[in-house]
Amino acid sequence: QVQLVESGGGLVQAGGSLRLSCAASGRTFGSYAMGWFRQAPGKEREFVAAISVSGGSTSYADSVKGRFTISRDNAKNTVYLQMNSLKPEDTAVYNCAADLLYSDLVRGGVDYWGTGTLVTVSS
Repeated sequence: QVQLVESGGGLVQAGGSLRLSCAASGRTFGSYAMGWFRQAPGKEREFVAAISVSGGSTSYADSVKGRFTISRDNAKNTVYLQMNSLKPEDTAVYNCAADLLYSDLVRGGVDYWGTGTLVTVSS
């Protein structure tokens, strides 16, 4: 069992930055690929970024490439999402996710979800 708790969301102006954190419980964090998804009002949830167990592989949605960076600290059981050059269309609830298989996570297969943190980008 893995419990995920996100933090770091908030209100920011367009062009600004935020860093989201996701703290995981349990001693098996290092066994899971981790990722971020988001759901904007009235839209379906979409993949944002994923990182492999070792951190050696990462994947990003085209809409965030070059602006967002995912990273993880296995010693702290935490995954991060650094978001730069934010746009109003980045406004969404961001959910942390964990899956034993990186390839599944990239395709949207998720074993565990966090409850989410709201990011609002004003124009």
